Amino acid sequence: MASGRQQKDVLMRLKRIEGQVRGLHRMVEEEASCTDVMTQVAAVIAAMKKAGITIVQIHMEECLNKTKNESLAKRGETLKDFQEAVSRFMGWA
Repeated sequence: MASGRQQKDVLMRLKRIEGQVRGLHRMVEEEASCTDVMTQVAAVIAAMKKAGITIVQIHMEECLNKTKNESLAKRGETLKDFQEAVSRFMGWA
């Protein structure tokens, strides 16, 4: 997927998110206030978006670098695949 440093960054973000979700689960089990639960849900969503943006940035760099030596048709195909992935991430597809 990415360089070692980039991969570590994404994995660290995902581990934090995993912890946030476990905390959210505990809050619901313990019947925490709705306001506190919703605040935590918002934090998890924001963290997921940031992880997604990081992954998109990494993939974009890889796509651009990977297609340098490819034919125009292959570059177009790679770009189309990338655009579709971004559309899914943005909720447009």
